[in-house]
Parts: sequence; C-alpha cells; structure tokens
Amino acid sequence: MSKVYVIHENSEWTEHLTKRLEELEVPYEEWFLDQGMVDLTAEPPEGIFYSRISASSHTRDHRYAPELTEAVLAWLERHGRTVINGSSALRLELSKVNQYMALNEAGIRTPRTLAAVGKEQIVAAAEKLHAASFITKHNRAGKGLGVQLFHTIDGLKEYLDGPDFDEPVDGITLVQEYIQAPEPYITRCEFIDGKFLYAVQVDTSEGFELCPADACAIDDLFCPAGEQPEDQSKFRIVENFNQPIIEKYEQFLAENGIRVAGIEFIFSEDGELFTYDVNTNTNYNSEAEAKAGQYGMLEMARFLKRELEAVQQKSDTCQVV
Repeated sequence: MSKVYVIHENSEWTEHLTKRLEELEVPYEEWFLDQGMVDLTAEPPEGIFYSRISASSHTRDHRYAPELTEAVLAWLERHGRTVINGSSALRLELSKVNQYMALNEAGIRTPRTLAAVGKEQIVAAAEKLHAASFITKHNRAGKGLGVQLFHTIDGLKEYLDGPDFDEPVDGITLVQEYIQAPEPYITRCEFIDGKFLYAVQVDTSEGFELCPADACAIDDLFCPAGEQPEDQSKFRIVENFNQPIIEKYEQFLAENGIRVAGIEFIFSEDGELFTYDVNTNTNYNSEAEAKAGQYGMLEMARFLKRELEAVQQKSDTCQVV
C-alpha cells in the first residue's frame, strides 16, 4: 500500500504533523535521516515523499543530514516519485545566497548583502557595505541563530576576535544592511501547496531567534507587576492579511519547485518591503493558531492526503489499462 513518507531529522518539529496524519487516517512512515544508507540500485517504495530537512540540522548534531537527504531526493526523483519540497527546495533551504539570487530573479527585493569567507574578508565586506548599521548571519542557518547586529566596524572586529564568534558550518558569513523597522516586528507568510495560508507577525524586540515552532518558541512577554494582555504574545496571526507581495511569493515558489514554505519580510522606516528569508522546512506556533482558529499542520496533512490519493488513483488507472 502506498503511504506518505516524512523525511526529517527532528521529531519535535514533526510530531504535530504525524498526529494530524493519524487524525485523518493517512498511512505514513517517518524516515529519520540523521545517518543512513541509500541503495542507488534499488527502486524506492510507492507513495509520496515530503522533505522536512532543516538548514539548522547541524545544531542538533545532525551535521550530514542535508547531504544524505540530497542523495535520497536525487534517488527518489530519478525514479519519478512524487516529492514535496525536493532537490530544488533543499538547495534554497541550505543557502541564503541561493535564496536571495532566486528571489531577485523573481523580482523580489532583498537587503543588500555581501558573502564572505574568512575574518578579514568579513571586515572588508562590512567596509564595502557602507551601512550605518549592519548584521552578520550564517549562509546556512536557521531560527535566526548566529545573527549579530553591529553599528561600527570596530564592534565587528571585536566580535570576530572574541570567544563569541560563531563559525558558519559552510564557512560563509553574510554581511547585510540592517533594515530599521518602524515597529519591532517581522512578518512571516505561510504557504501550503504553493498557496498562501496566513501571515504571522513576530515580535523581535527581544532578539533574532524567530522560529515559530513550539519547541523553540520564545516565552510570551509578561510584565513583572502583572499579566500583560493576550496580544503581547510573540506570535500573532494577522487577520485579513492582504499584501501585493503574496502574488510574487506564490510565483517564486512555483518557479523554484517549492510547495511548502514560510517566507519572512520586514518593512523599512520608509515603508519599503524587504524579503530576507525562505524557510522550506516551516513550522507553526500552536498558541497563535489556536487564537486565530487556523491550523497549519492540519492543512498540511490534508494536502498530503490529497497528494497520496492522487498517486493511488494514477496507479490504479495504470493497472486497469
């Protein structure tokens, strides 16, 4: 019997999906790819394959999960299996350079960014940027880890020479102009089957770790003198969200073979919109969803169920013929 194969390396981020699959009685199997073997001479099983491999896998001691997944996806695609977020999606998940180039190709504006390898080149990149304030970030990262804000070149040099400097796993550090927002929040747009689901506003007043998953969610803001209003949560789904950028995002996803994604943007003080991150292994915050009555993993499970039924119907038709 065909089933849904969920390819991942982090059970905490996947159990919400598998619970929904069970709720909808969708047959599934997890492929946990922290390590393993691929028999390239064998034929893959029938079914559909959904990749949830994250760029931050190395932070969970799964250093080579992306490389193993790349091999698995190439094997699956060679045999014509239905792969959700396949090789092209993984390529963008693992490199912000690739993301920005693809976004720019689609006519989507990103912050001015330089990529550098080596501490001297990082400093040179910051000097070339000529920005009043700038940030550094890893080319392959996740959850906003490794992001640092600087207002001077001397501050950058001190960081690079100090014990807190975090070497990127692929060696590439991005030096990027800092977009000063009029209010301390960013917006993340969620897409399933390439179509807009909802937008969530994320409070950034306490830092850059912006992963919406329950496993890494930042605690709600509470006043020491008493409870804050409910709307002080870090994550809030925006009602009646309607930005023209959504159409461009959907086109971008279609052109790059991405069917599930979270895309993040920020407004500048001048009201200009800058897109700065594409997450093909997207997660959802249960508290924000409960308040809004919208559930990403439920919609994801429904989508996978439809895809599986389509594959099964095609297989049954071929057998009859």
